[in-house]
Formats: sequence, C-alpha cells, structure tokens
Amino acid sequence: MLVTESLLRSIEALSIEAGEKIMEFYGSVSEVAVETKADDSPVTAADFAANDIIVNGLQALTPQLPIISEEAPLPEYSLRKTWPRYWLVDPLDGTKEFIAGNGEFTVNIALIEQSIPVMGCVYAPAMQTLYSGALGFGAWKKTGDQRVLIQSKKILQAKKQEVFRVIGSRAYGIPDLPKKIIDHFSSIEYRRLGSSLKLCLIAEGEVDFYPRHRPTKEWDTAAAQAVLESSGGAVLTPTLEPLRYNLKAEILNPSFYVVGDQGFDWSVLKTGGENSTLS
Repeated sequence: MLVTESLLRSIEALSIEAGEKIMEFYGSVSEVAVETKADDSPVTAADFAANDIIVNGLQALTPQLPIISEEAPLPEYSLRKTWPRYWLVDPLDGTKEFIAGNGEFTVNIALIEQSIPVMGCVYAPAMQTLYSGALGFGAWKKTGDQRVLIQSKKILQAKKQEVFRVIGSRAYGIPDLPKKIIDHFSSIEYRRLGSSLKLCLIAEGEVDFYPRHRPTKEWDTAAAQAVLESSGGAVLTPTLEPLRYNLKAEILNPSFYVVGDQGFDWSVLKTGGENSTLS
C-alpha cells in the first residue's frame, strides 16, 4: 500500500493550495463566468485553476500514478480498470454552493487502491477547515493551526436513548426514514449541507446518518469516504455493502447510506423509505 503519513500531509498541503486559489475567485464570485457541462452541472474558472494545481502537484509527488479528475477527460474503462491504484479528484465539489456564495464547497483528493478509498483530504477553503484520513492511520480535522483526531459516533442500542441526527443535501433535501429507525430514537434532528462536508460531519461525530438517493459521481464521495472510514464510519450501498470504485464503465454511484456507527443494525434500510423527500 502506498499510504504513508508523509504522503497524507503532502496531499493536505496540496488541497489547501488549491483551496487558496479557489478563494481568489470567490472574492469576486459574481464576476466569475459560469459554463454548463454536458451533464448540466456548472463549472467555473475556479474549478479549472484548482484542477491544474492538484494535477501538477500529484504528478510531481507520484509520477507513477494515474489521475481521474472531474475537470479532465475520463479515461476509457478498458484502460482504467487495469489500474491497481490511482488518484480520484474533485477540484471544486459544490460548485453550486461556490456560485451561491454560501461557503459550503470543498477540494477533494482521494487515493484509490483496489477499488477502496484508502486516503483522502477534504478542504473547505471558505471555512479554513481541513478533514483528512488514511486507513490504518486515523482521521483528523484541522481548523487554523489546531489539528484534532476525530472519530464517528457510536449509537446506543437501547431504544429512546438519544437524538438521531440526520443530514441531507442542501439542494434535494432528506429522504424519509424507515419507521423502525424513527421509533428507535427519542427524536430526530434534520439539517442540510452542501458538498462532501456532509460525510465529514459524520466522520467527526456531529451527525449520525446521511441517506442519498439522488445521482452522485465517484469523485464526489471518494475523499470524504476515506476520511469517514478512517474515523470508524462507512458508506453503504442499498445492499449494505461498502461503496467501491472503478468497477464499471459508468462512474455514477448507486444510492448509498453514510453511517457513523458500523455496529448498529442497519438491516431495515434494505427495504422502504427511499423515495419521498422531506420539504
């Protein structure tokens, strides 16, 4: 495995450098030209500038590793399916949040090894907050000069013992929860947030659960999944298997559930409660 603490720190520095470049555009976001890509998602000069910094930095650090980035042509699957490891990058996750000026956007860099996100950095430049993690090493949150080890929260197995904190997309809201989940807890708290920060809040124990049934792509989730799984959480498919990468030509993720406590009985999620959305 390529993961080392030294490499993680280098990727942290690279994500911060890209974030600082993004903030140069953010100060005059109303003047930033917005283009629309083939999938109808927006892209700006800030996305491309951050991409250049990240790609050049990764090539200098690990010239032997290929890179998949949202802001570069996707390599043919016949080629990339042969890669045992590669970098997966979203230079500016939450471009809609960037354009809206709400600060909820991130720089995402992940190392994928044998389909598993083994290392990742998520930097929120407007918040000056960095999340990073590597399997076998742990996960951290850094705000300013303060770095702390983070861990996802365990859920009490007894009923009616605590609040269950659920997070959802700012754009799409939160799918309804199965009744058996609702009945287990004294109350349910809901909040919404943009970008990969949702997974990071679960990684640091601030939120318990994030259900996602709208389309996402692999670069949207990989870095934050590495942070989350390094903190003790998991990203699960509808069959409750771990979410994995580069296993098909399409890079669309299936629906998934992000959980902070892998030991909780999530089997009820296999049926029902997946389609309606809270207003």
